[in-house]
Amino acid sequence: MALRSRPAPALVLLAVSFTALVLLFVLADVKMPDAFVYRAEGAAVAHGRDLYGFEVTEGRLPATYPPFAALLFLPTAHLPAPALKALFLLGNAVLLAWLVQLSARLAGHRLAWTGPGLPLLCTATALALWLEPVFQTFAYGQINLALACLVLWDLTRPEGARGRGAAIGVAAGIKLTPGLFAVYLLLRGRRREAATALAAFAATVALGALVLPAATVTYWTRLVVDTDRVGKGWIVDNQALQGLVARALHTPAPGAAWLLPAVVLGAAGLWLASRTDRREPWGVLLTGLTALLVSPISWSHHWVWCVPLIAVLLADGHRTGAALVALCFTARTMWLVPRDGDLDLHLAWWQQPLAGPYALLACGVLVVAGLNRPATRTPPRRRSLSSPPAVRPRP
Repeated sequence: MALRSRPAPALVLLAVSFTALVLLFVLADVKMPDAFVYRAEGAAVAHGRDLYGFEVTEGRLPATYPPFAALLFLPTAHLPAPALKALFLLGNAVLLAWLVQLSARLAGHRLAWTGPGLPLLCTATALALWLEPVFQTFAYGQINLALACLVLWDLTRPEGARGRGAAIGVAAGIKLTPGLFAVYLLLRGRRREAATALAAFAATVALGALVLPAATVTYWTRLVVDTDRVGKGWIVDNQALQGLVARALHTPAPGAAWLLPAVVLGAAGLWLASRTDRREPWGVLLTGLTALLVSPISWSHHWVWCVPLIAVLLADGHRTGAALVALCFTARTMWLVPRDGDLDLHLAWWQQPLAGPYALLACGVLVVAGLNRPATRTPPRRRSLSSPPAVRPRP
């Protein structure tokens, strides 16, 4: 109650948190390399160059997203480096606050930048900034927060809202992984929303083909399955199941050893998500975690879904679980193991959990969800995720 009635300390905490981040980035000369890849994609569109023929930054990074994404990056094409970095810092700051707000809505609470919810929203945003996936999203100049916000905004809109599902389709058009949420909608019996998501995704492909026909053919016939272009799947940066299995087996190409379990986990995760008898937020979370697990590569900064996971755990009264999840996503254990050269492939058995904490945690969540699923299913309550429960005792 004191936190709700005293917004000033929370605003100060928020200001101090973001100021510390900016100072750290300036002093460490953080490069934000992915932002420069996006700028190069926009420049390729603007000047008619080969979208998939360039490499930029010291890491020689190529474009890896569908052509539609490059169209969205067009406004960044001529920005100087300082302006580009400032844009991504400010944009991600706004998106993080929105993600916290949407996570609270998913959990059945309303938080706003005015009124009694302001202190809690400021405090949660200030703390969420230092979760490793969120921090790395800022450091790389990534768009993970934008994609998560598109999906959560769509899924927490009132039932019957016009175009519900379209934002999921747009997110999938930028990066394919969110497309799994369209499958979730279909399995949940929300066929109209699933069809809207598919139509929106198809529209992004069509727009990319209209403006960039050659790049569209190249991407959808060849690059879409070329995961080597994205990066090495066995390094500790990859917190997907493939990275976990590759490091455990000490091989850069685990093949069927990860593909078959990924298929099983994907099917099990979607089944649990669509059949859960709890409030629908857990279906959303299980889908998000499943998508990150079964994707060939889920870099550590892709796991910004830890924010809604913590929010829902807290709302359900699982404070210890929320604290453990927050610890997992703050500890940064994967950066403590040997990883120069190919040392990621030669880790001792006791280092393996430290190298793959996010994938292991996601597997644990799926197991717990499966064990706690009631033997008989009761019809889910038809309630909008944007509305809080009728009765919710306050702590």
